[in-house]
Amino acid sequence: MSKAVETTGYFGQFGGSFVPEELQEVLTYLAEQFEQYKQDPEFQEELRYYLREYIGRENPLTFAKNLTDKLGGAKIYLKREDLNHTGAHKINNALGQILLAKRMGAKRIIAETGAGQHGVATATACAMFDMDCVIYMGAEDIKRQALNVFRMELLGAKVISVAKGQGRLKDAVDEALADLVANYLNTFYLLGSAVGPHPYPTMVKYFQAIISEESRRQILSKEGKLPTAVIACTGGGSNAIGAFAHYLEDAEVRLIGVEPDQAATMNEGVPAVLHGFKCLVLLDEEGNPRPTYSIAAGLDYPGVGPEHSYLKESGRAEYVTVTNDEVLEAFQLLCKTEGIIPALESAHAVAHVCKLAPTLSKEDILIINLSGRGDKDVEQVFHMLRG
Repeated sequence: MSKAVETTGYFGQFGGSFVPEELQEVLTYLAEQFEQYKQDPEFQEELRYYLREYIGRENPLTFAKNLTDKLGGAKIYLKREDLNHTGAHKINNALGQILLAKRMGAKRIIAETGAGQHGVATATACAMFDMDCVIYMGAEDIKRQALNVFRMELLGAKVISVAKGQGRLKDAVDEALADLVANYLNTFYLLGSAVGPHPYPTMVKYFQAIISEESRRQILSKEGKLPTAVIACTGGGSNAIGAFAHYLEDAEVRLIGVEPDQAATMNEGVPAVLHGFKCLVLLDEEGNPRPTYSIAAGLDYPGVGPEHSYLKESGRAEYVTVTNDEVLEAFQLLCKTEGIIPALESAHAVAHVCKLAPTLSKEDILIINLSGRGDKDVEQVFHMLRG
């Protein structure tokens, strides 16, 4: 099945490429180049070099003993994507795509960002490889993530504020796609999540699958068995698909995506085309993408990756919601029990584990993909908690 997905761009009924003809030619060429270079030993060697020497992989799978004792029930492990260079999982994909763009002769890179971590990762990779970098970001997210905006600018990126719509992630994607349509001859769109027209969902999964490649090996070494469940936050879905990838064939391992209750795409969405691909989408009564809200800017999106849509429809993965209050409680709990300040996105996964772990036995094992650190969110949380 995975082979068919890679050649057709579909996950069941979801995925595909619904774009203008001239852009389709660019995407077809991109898909061909991706398929070629992922088989290239020199590309693989360079990718592994930078994963190790620049990002700092492999990162730990840390037993959260204090959190486990506090909650009772299942043993809890944290996959520490927060320890990556730039502080999140986003650099895995940004690095992989920038190495591909370099081989394709690109000099201008564009990207979208919500929480800012993908923008920072893209700007970092562009600085390393001396490429022009333009980042589209919603005006509302720029307010919420001012520190990350400054980081991007320090790294040499031009950050373009998108005020239309809600001024959030969806609107930034709209503008980035418009830029690509206008400038596809000299521009590489470094898409940050497992969304968009083919081949982007397949590419992003490929570069993020390093997460589960490591965690599966690590948990077998530490515990001698696979986990009961792997839990990850789900917005567009890049960290979650990376965390799930190498467990998809292990039917006994539950895969659980956690989304905001005010952006519950997996639980309330319907099949529709968004940003050039088919997925589950939150629609209003007129059939337009519905306004969403999350305290975590990276989860504030009315769609989701096509493979997640398929995993939900097929029943292979479960998708649940948590409230903002539950997220803030989990954010503080991880700080106080483990000395780790998580990203608000990651705190969604922690929030669900706070409910799940006590219902399980001490023989059960849970892996939380801690997708990023919370430096970017501390000021926002300060204002929310202090009113």
